[in-house]
Amino acid sequence: MQLLQHLPRRSHFQLRNSFGGYQIPPALFSSASPLQDYASTIPNLKIGKDTRVIFQGFTGRQATSNAKQSIEWGTNIVGGVTPGKEGEHLGLPVLPSVRKAMEQLKPDATGIYVAAQYAASAIEEAIEAEVGLIVAVAEHIPLHDILRIHSILQTQSKSRLVGANSPGIISAIGRCRIGFQPLPTFSPGHVGIVAKSGTLSYETVASLTRAGLGQSLCIGMGGDVVAGTNLVDGLKVFEYDDDTEGIILVGEVGGTAEEEAADWIREYKKRTSNPKPIAAVVGGVYAKPGKVMGHAGAWAAPGESTALEKHKALENAGATMVDHPAKFGKVMKDLMARGGRDVNAIQKSAASQKRGYHTARRLHQTSSLQSPSQRRSLHLQSSQASSLLKEHGIATSASAEDSRLLVVTISRTSRSPCVIASPTTSPSGIHERSKKFPFSFVDGPSPSVCQAVTAHLQMDAAPPAARAGVTKLIDTLWTIFKEKEAVSLSTYLAVSPNSDALEVTNPEFSFDDAALRSCGRQKDLHALRDTSIEDPKEVEAEKDGIVYVKLDNSNESANIGTLVNGAGLAMNTVDALATHGGQAANFLDTGGKATSETVKKSFELVLSDPRVKVVFVNIFGGLTLCDMIAEGVILAFKEVGIKVPVVVRLRGTNEELGQKIIAESGLDLFAFDDFEEAAEKVVALARK
Repeated sequence: MQLLQHLPRRSHFQLRNSFGGYQIPPALFSSASPLQDYASTIPNLKIGKDTRVIFQGFTGRQATSNAKQSIEWGTNIVGGVTPGKEGEHLGLPVLPSVRKAMEQLKPDATGIYVAAQYAASAIEEAIEAEVGLIVAVAEHIPLHDILRIHSILQTQSKSRLVGANSPGIISAIGRCRIGFQPLPTFSPGHVGIVAKSGTLSYETVASLTRAGLGQSLCIGMGGDVVAGTNLVDGLKVFEYDDDTEGIILVGEVGGTAEEEAADWIREYKKRTSNPKPIAAVVGGVYAKPGKVMGHAGAWAAPGESTALEKHKALENAGATMVDHPAKFGKVMKDLMARGGRDVNAIQKSAASQKRGYHTARRLHQTSSLQSPSQRRSLHLQSSQASSLLKEHGIATSASAEDSRLLVVTISRTSRSPCVIASPTTSPSGIHERSKKFPFSFVDGPSPSVCQAVTAHLQMDAAPPAARAGVTKLIDTLWTIFKEKEAVSLSTYLAVSPNSDALEVTNPEFSFDDAALRSCGRQKDLHALRDTSIEDPKEVEAEKDGIVYVKLDNSNESANIGTLVNGAGLAMNTVDALATHGGQAANFLDTGGKATSETVKKSFELVLSDPRVKVVFVNIFGGLTLCDMIAEGVILAFKEVGIKVPVVVRLRGTNEELGQKIIAESGLDLFAFDDFEEAAEKVVALARK
């Protein structure tokens, strides 16, 4: 009997058979009153063959293509919603609202297949209709729209959100896909995955499929700043899922989800006599500080740990760490065997399910709802930030002694705005002594929050004018944050040595450019962007939907050019090359759907760095077809004039054809399917 498939028909969650579950174990919840808040919706993640799914934006091109694939694979799609329409599509009902769909179709889950500017409204409509599971795949939903959505989610206990900017959630055992995951990669089995990165999760899935272990449930946390479902939420589901024999966690730089997962793993191992084996990878060990590494959420706020520190936290908690997800298959088999689990039986069970449930025929993959341009933040110069503060009645100084740090930004854990405060501004001091003070997105920072921040800054004994200045600064930063749709507003502050007043220095402000790109908001603010002070190659790349970051500018031994599809995989490629003794000259993410033209442009960017002695093309073909990438590489050779060797590692959709095209090209190309072999070849060529 599976744990989450036998809840009474009319439970607190109003769930039907597909979510199921008997008495939910207390460990699934994080609050004192488990049936009263958002945490109580965690069981809604347990989708399966009986899960009734609708699509919002059902008659659109993307939803139509995705629905056809998912239905053919076995997903129980029962209809969809398109505002203002009613009738049939793909032989299924189309209704004009989610509320009507709930009444007539009784869905358990909905997939949001609308453009970013409409996605928040679609999510809100689904929450109001009390749909149990809401999956948002679109990238570039404005951050403040998502914060508003989370302020709603925290007040209810019916709907669970996955995403946004997520590949979705998929049950290989139950043949239920809500998202745009590459179906040929998946096979039913017994390993659960929860991941920030889409491309790294696909690599993980492929490794498990080749090892014969397959997957039970794969949850895409997504790469945005604030996620509807985080790593710990996924771990809680897998702990009690009888179909899951092993667990894999895929993290990356930014936020604290991995450290929270480490704390959970440590407690899980204490309370469980035979814990399920857990393996993990964390991308971004060599991420450039201060840069958004492809994903909107791939940056660390003041005081947050680096990817390497997250890696160590997970390792110390008992997770087995790998440097590349291609290793997960073998690692998980070894962990299961050492833990006394019958690996042969698990493989036979996975193979049996594969025969019963999975089609080996390749399905044509289409693009996701990702925007053609990658997300980034607008960073104002200090003088511009000072002018913005002045408009709100706060003057800034050139410098100050004995300064403290005060930031208004996002708490990813509480899914709300927060103040970060540190009584010191030394880098080590900020890391050790900074503290987050979350507050309501609706109500703003309360007097008690301001008092707690003042005390943590060790200014509760400061002169009254200075204490009042701290409160005014918090309120002002919050006003700017909300009115201008900021991501992070950072300042230093100190008590003036010549008076009792508060001095404010070194403002650094960043704002969400998705508000402009998706919805056309904040045009005046974003007109302040000065591209002349930015790296011209990064600006050039952005125009083509590519994220390019030059690494280690002064290091001549950083001589490996990288060209990768997907932010998580791009970060991990840089990290993995380092473990093989090489150093990457750049981070380059072609975007979720690379094309022949973006590959050509990517080569131009990579080769603009004179240090590059070899180029490593590392593509996992999920949505991207490997044969198309191979043709793009050959096109680049002909039109760009490549003079250095190129190592191409292609896995995924049409990988055999792509490798054949490379091998038969007659060019200075080296084709591999195994990452380890490819990385060793790249490093050897870089050392010549």
